Amino acid sequence: MNIAYWIVAGLLALFYLYAGTLKLTRSRDQLRPMMAWVDRVPLPALRTLGAVEVLGAAGLLLPPLTGIAPALAPAAAIGLVLLQFGAITVHLTGGDRRVALNAALTVTAAVTVAVWLATGR
Repeated sequence: MNIAYWIVAGLLALFYLYAGTLKLTRSRDQLRPMMAWVDRVPLPALRTLGAVEVLGAAGLLLPPLTGIAPALAPAAAIGLVLLQFGAITVHLTGGDRRVALNAALTVTAAVTVAVWLATGR
């Protein structure tokens, strides 16, 4: 099960590191083709979301790698589940029905928690 955690958490962390870095570094104009909702969110909130995503990615990987507070890893995954619930809400309230990626990320983060718990850590 340890290998399963690293595969699922690693892929999830890669996605969030990429997405969070984009939100932290790119302008609205650069993000708009990928994320139609950026105009409905204030720029500081967009940057904060990016920081939360990068920290969530770090939280999935660093605690188990270092052995320092490893219980933070499932907490980070739960946080990412909650983040995606918020993302789905933003999409749906804006009339955007394309939430398949968000649903997949929600399930993947939930699986990460389940795999962590199944390993008996």
